[in-house]
Amino acid sequence: MHLVVIPPSAKAEPHVHLGYETGIYVLEGMVRTRWGENLEHEVISTAGQFLFIPAGVPHDATNLSASEPARAVVARNDPAEQDRVVPYVVAGEPGKSGSSAA
Repeated sequence: MHLVVIPPSAKAEPHVHLGYETGIYVLEGMVRTRWGENLEHEVISTAGQFLFIPAGVPHDATNLSASEPARAVVARNDPAEQDRVVPYVVAGEPGKSGSSAA
């Protein structure tokens, strides 16, 4: 488990966690998380809400506040989780081609 701080207006690029799950408990802020093959689903999470990301699901996260950081407790079921984060390219995104988790 660790504390994640997303600076104001910051965004995590689309990525995939290979072989492990992620549980996120939002402490403060408002975060939009998109997920799916084309990031076609989205949810906005606020303080007190829990979000579960299954293994292998492409996703990204954006802090929707331009002035306040977002904070969350994140738990993952892999001690080497940072070694298995793979960038994800969304098919059809402007300036990008293909669709894969390398």
